[in-house]
Amino acid sequence: MVDSLNQMDDRSTTIERRGERLTAIEKMLFRNSQGLRAVEIAKACGVDRRTIYRDLAMLEKIGIPIAQEDGKFLINRDYYLASVRMNFNEAVALFIAARSYARHAEQQNPHVVSALNKLCGALPESLSQHVRYVADWIRSSPIDRNYAQNLETIIRAWVSRHKVKLWGSSGKSGDIYLHEFSTYFLEPGSNGGLYAIGYDEVTQGICTLKVEWIKRTKLLDETYDVPADFDRRPYLESVWSIMGNEGENKTRVVLAFSPDVTSLIRERLWHTSQQLEILDDRRCTLSVTVGDWHDLLPWIRSWGAQVEVLEPAALRNELAGDAARVALMYQPMIARP
Repeated sequence: MVDSLNQMDDRSTTIERRGERLTAIEKMLFRNSQGLRAVEIAKACGVDRRTIYRDLAMLEKIGIPIAQEDGKFLINRDYYLASVRMNFNEAVALFIAARSYARHAEQQNPHVVSALNKLCGALPESLSQHVRYVADWIRSSPIDRNYAQNLETIIRAWVSRHKVKLWGSSGKSGDIYLHEFSTYFLEPGSNGGLYAIGYDEVTQGICTLKVEWIKRTKLLDETYDVPADFDRRPYLESVWSIMGNEGENKTRVVLAFSPDVTSLIRERLWHTSQQLEILDDRRCTLSVTVGDWHDLLPWIRSWGAQVEVLEPAALRNELAGDAARVALMYQPMIARP
């Protein structure tokens, strides 16, 4: 009887260990987009290769999409469903982030809708009802299928570390440019755009590409690695859009804010290059150096008459023209008794 119980305990321990090993193998394959050989997995798990082959077969049996290429095992990410456990506060935080992104995005991402619908499963009915309503609301917005397809290709290239060929316009001139791009990461801008930051073989430097301006994409066979010394902080710290391309000419922008908003301007970091100065008339000047001052236009306009553009002249003239057109628009109303 004792021997029988011991055998049951040993079997239970073996099953438990195998369950832990299956979870570990799944995570290893998910994190290594290039795949791993059976001998590498066996060494990491401390078992022989035959055991790993059985484990891989079991993972396939329970629904993990295992693929094999060039003697390496990997997860087919197009069919893989990651399982994430989170508490209510974390789930609500993700909903708020997705809602904010969808509200300001220039182009709607259809995957936001499906992500919100799945998020409902982590929320009680009192909250999931609203999340589901918002998902349906976003779904009613028009979808640019070409944009969605290009974004999916870029994400696939980013995940698998494959280079991608991109055809896109500059947005301002409308000219079409070719890029052979290594995606380091994606970042949303405050102007509603989504940007791909990475290395461009054509310009031989770090480049920021607005995804909405990309016309066509092609996934390449060549892979890449993100340099260990790549500093992504400058691309994350700016409150406006994304900083310009490496080697691009920069423009100095000087803005003068009225005294009643000076405390708001001084209390946060708006840009890594910013310089602040208090003038004799108690106004505050904010000086920054950016790649394209057009990226600042929505933010500057949001301050209305509380800000004056001092430099550059082109930006000042742009805002002056806006003000003249607005004044002309309201002139009949002003003239009324």
